Amino acid sequence: MRKCIRCGCEMKENCAVKIEGAGYGIVLSSDENKLFGGRIGKPKVAICPECGEVSIYLEDLDRLN
Repeated sequence: MRKCIRCGCEMKENCAVKIEGAGYGIVLSSDENKLFGGRIGKPKVAICPECGEVSIYLEDLDRLN
């Protein structure tokens, strides 16, 4: 359970980031020179239902190391 950093309310988790008008989202990468190399994973989004604060996070942190 994530809490909003602004108002302390419980956030709605497991939402996604998508680009408007397209069916694909965002993938985080550790190497900007490779097209598919160094992928860290897809970010998740948590949204506060009270104030609208948006928090982007990774669930699987193993690929960061």
